[in-house]
Amino acid sequence: MKRLKIVLTILFMAFIGALIGGVTNHLAIKMLFRPHEAKYIGKTRLPFTPGLIPKRRNELATQLGRTVTNYLLTPDLFRKKMLTPGMQQRVEKFIQGKMDQYVLQSDKTLNDWLGLAGADKLPEQVEEKLLTLIDIQLNDMKSKVTAGTVEKVMPLRWQQQVEDRIPLAADFILQRAGQFIDSAEGRQTFQKLIDDFLNSKGTFGGMLNMLFGESDSLVGKVQREALRFVDAPGTKELLNQLIYKEWRNIQQKPMEQLTSGFDFDSVFESVKNYALNQLAIRDRLDYSLVQYWPQGSTWTAANVTPKIVSFLFAQAEAQLEESLKKLKLDEMVKEQVDTFPVAVLEDLVLGISRREFKMITVLGALLGGVIGIVQGIIALTLNGL
Repeated sequence: MKRLKIVLTILFMAFIGALIGGVTNHLAIKMLFRPHEAKYIGKTRLPFTPGLIPKRRNELATQLGRTVTNYLLTPDLFRKKMLTPGMQQRVEKFIQGKMDQYVLQSDKTLNDWLGLAGADKLPEQVEEKLLTLIDIQLNDMKSKVTAGTVEKVMPLRWQQQVEDRIPLAADFILQRAGQFIDSAEGRQTFQKLIDDFLNSKGTFGGMLNMLFGESDSLVGKVQREALRFVDAPGTKELLNQLIYKEWRNIQQKPMEQLTSGFDFDSVFESVKNYALNQLAIRDRLDYSLVQYWPQGSTWTAANVTPKIVSFLFAQAEAQLEESLKKLKLDEMVKEQVDTFPVAVLEDLVLGISRREFKMITVLGALLGGVIGIVQGIIALTLNGL
């Protein structure tokens, strides 16, 4: 009976110790978060209210922000996780894919792109600008051409070329004249001229005809003399002088006089219509980019996208630390934590450490039970003494 009493006493002390240890640990854990707000009796605030975390939430948010920026979201972490060759290749592939989808291989015509950019009136504006420029240039050309003499208006190189070709022109004229004189057509022409001359002289013409013989023989004589005249060296020199003299006269004439009968307006209108027809802006814009540039996707993938992405990554790495400082991640984390309700913070912490907190409660109960057993043994020993 005495042994049973001893055992029950020890067990009772162990139960009480375990109960006290478990409850106190559980209460201590709860007091980390609760109560969420300060409690008052009258104007006196109850001690330990609010809980530790609600009371120190501002300090917790500040420390959490520092921890995130100093140990979690560091520049080295971004370099290792984001600014890597693999990530660069994925970004290149992503950008090139979007460029192909929406631009380089899109079915949208150039007119569609102009419409999206709010420049749907661009073809008309280009045509109007082009016609204005053509008008300015043509009128300027007209002013230059019609002002002054031929000698002043015509380029010196052209004038020199004309003068260099005067002997060639004289040779050509004499050659053609000789061919004509020696031809049947030339003989007939001379025959007609002589007959008309003799007939026009009446009796005197008949006397000449009797003197020189029949007109046929006279034609032959005239034809031969004409050929000698054409082949004579002095004839060529004379013709050169005559052509050169006429050319000098032309050089001194006003261009306005030479072009007075020229219809500039019709020529200008034809030039403008030709330019518009050849330009055909509206028709040319009614095609997609891929039709004008079928190799665009391949070319940009090899020459443009890698350079752009490489430049962006180089700039990102160079400005990484400064950018993170400007982002002020610690302040962002602090502000976010400050806005969390205490219940959310409690769920956040307990969601991570609920099992560990339960083990702390169990450990408190276990230690309390052991302490209760020790106390029971000590109490029994002292009572026995």
